[in-house]
Amino acid sequence: MTDIVITPMVIPTSVDAGDATEFRAMVDIGNRMARSDGGIDDLDDTAEQLLPSWLDQTDRLRRGFIARSDSEILGAASLTTAVAEGTTSAELELMVIPPHMASGAGRHLLGRLEQEAREVGRSVLQCWTLHPAAPGERMLVPLTGWGTAAATPLSDLLQESGYVLEQIERNSVLSLGRPLGLATQRLAEAMAFAGDDYRVVTWSLPAPPALRDGYARMIARMSTDVPSGDLEVEAEVWDDARVVRRDAQFLAGGQRMSVAAVIHEPAGEMVAFNELVIGSDPTGVTHQWGTLVVKEHRGRRLGTIVKCANLIRWREIAPDSPKVSTFNAEENRPMLDINEAIGFVPASYAGGWQKKLV
Repeated sequence: MTDIVITPMVIPTSVDAGDATEFRAMVDIGNRMARSDGGIDDLDDTAEQLLPSWLDQTDRLRRGFIARSDSEILGAASLTTAVAEGTTSAELELMVIPPHMASGAGRHLLGRLEQEAREVGRSVLQCWTLHPAAPGERMLVPLTGWGTAAATPLSDLLQESGYVLEQIERNSVLSLGRPLGLATQRLAEAMAFAGDDYRVVTWSLPAPPALRDGYARMIARMSTDVPSGDLEVEAEVWDDARVVRRDAQFLAGGQRMSVAAVIHEPAGEMVAFNELVIGSDPTGVTHQWGTLVVKEHRGRRLGTIVKCANLIRWREIAPDSPKVSTFNAEENRPMLDINEAIGFVPASYAGGWQKKLV
């Protein structure tokens, strides 16, 4: 094989533009790698869904790179980081066609990402890897001590490059092909337990103006209230305008979202929420994005309320979706307990890796 060349990825104005080849290749290779490493096809993305977040970089800076040998694209990589002043961390993603991980394409791309991180002033690098549900010959254990995952070529590359496995998340799925009897039962029980101080509200995108402020505060707390082991997660700043931009990106990508939230009536504040998202294909997999109960209101079964209320609502919004997929930290036993009680089962795992540049 001739030398591997790394070049910046062209960000097209649309997925149908003449210069969209590299962007489409990145998405395709990412899907192929996710299937290979995770052993499932539930996590496929589309170029249409991803492009809006690359075009609007008001809140997050994104850089992409392509690895080629001659004219053949072997892999792609991206760096994403908040634009807020004082940000030190960046998230990396490596996407290499499986046969070429050993060719050096992954190593070259990783080196280019680390160079880019230095150039934009980021010193804490994080990367997520996918792993199959079945055990492998070599099992990885994170520093949290919670969970294990089978080694993959990408996890081997990260280990060899000085990255440390900090955390493992479980990817769970819930079949939507049967009645949601458990969700209905758990919701009724949780509402009775929580009491009259808590009220459920739901909406589809875009978020109602009256709820944007509370929703913004909830999304911001995802960066501080969710278990993250020793991953250095920086607090994010959200406001009404950022919620509007985020909603617009989802809608521009042809995605639909349902949000269920809980309002604490005495304070008039939003204290829990859950998001369900599906792409333009009504028969596609549903993804559960953010789910959070703020620390001050935990122990009232609000997590069960928002998850179950949203699942029941979702049946009307996306009746042909076959399943819901979600990720939770293995040490987040309260949220895993809720999932298991509703009927979620493990489908794959993800590993959170971190390296501090010196």
